[in-house]
Amino acid sequence: MDDIEEILWNSRTVAVVGASPKEDRPSYRVFSYLKSQGYDVIPVNPACSEVLGETSYPDLLSLPRPVDVVDIFRRSEDVPPIVEQAIQIKAKVVWMQEGIVNEAAAQRARQAGLKVVMDHCMRKEHLRLKEPKKDRR
Repeated sequence: MDDIEEILWNSRTVAVVGASPKEDRPSYRVFSYLKSQGYDVIPVNPACSEVLGETSYPDLLSLPRPVDVVDIFRRSEDVPPIVEQAIQIKAKVVWMQEGIVNEAAAQRARQAGLKVVMDHCMRKEHLRLKEPKKDRR
């Protein structure tokens, strides 16, 4: 089992940093999909109060419960402080969505014991792994 597969099947709670309430945004589509697949999703966006009925929080440090994965929809240069917060809240994984790569932040997360995925879409990876093997969670 590769890291992505292990993360997807063994994680339950996902904080989506940059989650948007706008249906045309990739973060909305991923958030909606993960929620439909039974994940406990928490939006993290100081610019909105909720996404799909879930209360939004201004940052990771404000979350009311532990998270397994911090899924990041922010520009690559905005990732380091998010990684620092992920480390502080003891997340297990930092997941940077497609097009998001920050090697220094990834190295910092790994040094702190977190798994790191960069430049991959969580929804696409879940769909890819789910199809041939059906629901193994």
